[in-house]
Amino acid sequence: MKQTNILLESDTNELEIVEFRIDEVDSSGNVVPCYYGVNVAKVREIIRLPQLSKVVNAKPGVEGMIKLRDKVITIINLAKVLNKDIGELVADRVVVLEFNNLMVGVLVHSVSRIYRISWKNVEPPSRSVHSDQVIGLVKMEDRIILVLDFEKIVGELCSESALRPLDEELVLHSDSGADRSHRTVLVADDSPFIRNTLCAALRSAGYTVMEAENGAQAWDIIRQRLDQCRQDGSSFASHIGMLITDVEMPQMDGLHLTSLVRKEETLKDLPLAIFSSLASEDNKRKWIGLGADRILTKPDLPNLVKVADELMM
Repeated sequence: MKQTNILLESDTNELEIVEFRIDEVDSSGNVVPCYYGVNVAKVREIIRLPQLSKVVNAKPGVEGMIKLRDKVITIINLAKVLNKDIGELVADRVVVLEFNNLMVGVLVHSVSRIYRISWKNVEPPSRSVHSDQVIGLVKMEDRIILVLDFEKIVGELCSESALRPLDEELVLHSDSGADRSHRTVLVADDSPFIRNTLCAALRSAGYTVMEAENGAQAWDIIRQRLDQCRQDGSSFASHIGMLITDVEMPQMDGLHLTSLVRKEETLKDLPLAIFSSLASEDNKRKWIGLGADRILTKPDLPNLVKVADELMM
């Protein structure tokens, strides 16, 4: 895990993914290998499936619960979530994930290895069968690894971790009478599920919101506005008043984006917040050192508008 911490604190634009398989069976009964990945920063450990306890009235996809040392964690059957026909195949490996202060296990058929790759080699998903559950494609020599959107998958199955698209709670603790229409927030997040949540809350409060699906797209938008400012002499704040960025994104991650922003003299005072499920106390300190003004996680959502107000108004 030391390498992972280095990647999360430095301007490498790289990530490490754990590759695992959830195979399926075709109409002829042949096993079709299917490859998936998750950021190693989310992986707590990998274990064999222990004794499983069923959950009463569980949602489809929730296989049960296990006791892992001093914790009881929910086990998700990814084959069911992805609507796979697995025939008689048995998933007996559990990838234990930890993010957003939540621990959950996912059932897989096998775990291969860890790959260190550049975010430039992670492509946004095409219009595939599971496009709403996939946030990136990694093209290897002989296969494609699909990087799954575990925030969305877990959020839909585990109510305690859910991000609600829009709730009055998200705009509480703010001056509801304030005119925010002249302020623009740029939100960069590759997960439509999370991006829509953030943007809906900001728009509900009156902010103008621009969206980017990854750091590269956000940086293109910022550079276009910088060019316009140089041409007409306008202030950058009149175009974009704040940037909110995820960390894990195809093409360019949020840490590299943050670094690029802070290296630009015109943008050194641009309010910048990082919203990430990987925001441990250690990472928060590192990201503040990189140039972020605030670090936000799921529990901070009720104060999202308040934070934007404090940084811009």
